[in-house]
Amino acid sequence: MKLQNTKEGYGFIAIALHWIVALGFLGAYVAVYYRHWFSEGEFSMTELNSNMVSLYLHMSFGISIAVFVVLRILWKIANKAPEDVPGGSRLEHSAAHGMHWALYLAMIVMPLTGYMGTKLDTNFFFLFDIPKFNDTALYSIIVEQWLATTWEQFESVVDAIHKFSGAYLVWLLIVMHAGAAVFHHVVRKDAVLKRMAPWVK
Repeated sequence: MKLQNTKEGYGFIAIALHWIVALGFLGAYVAVYYRHWFSEGEFSMTELNSNMVSLYLHMSFGISIAVFVVLRILWKIANKAPEDVPGGSRLEHSAAHGMHWALYLAMIVMPLTGYMGTKLDTNFFFLFDIPKFNDTALYSIIVEQWLATTWEQFESVVDAIHKFSGAYLVWLLIVMHAGAAVFHHVVRKDAVLKRMAPWVK
């Protein structure tokens, strides 16, 4: 397999970045749902309880997603995407491209709103600390100077966007994206799924 994309399919780097981001989203969701369904008690700043561990993991996965999404976008700019698989209509190809851009938007919005809407420092996979957003100079520029609002008002908006998107919109996009790939593989029997998952027979 080549490192770069070709007209027929994706290269190793594009495939690796795709699945790293996908696994990052899975890890973030597992961590946050564990917190909602199984963690007990309140946050303790003096004791690393299960609630705090799940939140740290959720935030760590989110930050990792942001980093790999930036790399993925840069790689997408540097490498032309493969040509559309023959057989579909122009409307189908346009819908597929629209879905991809919607996923890119979600991959950008979710980590950003997650980081910007938290009041806690992030311990990145228990390796090092990342300061919370309202302790950064960027917070002063965006919230206090540009938006001229308070932290409470700002946090409530970005937190609502993050939670609503994560609970509904992102899942909808994921189901539609995965469903389309399975449809192409099972019904159309074309190479759409195989181009991003070459191990599939």
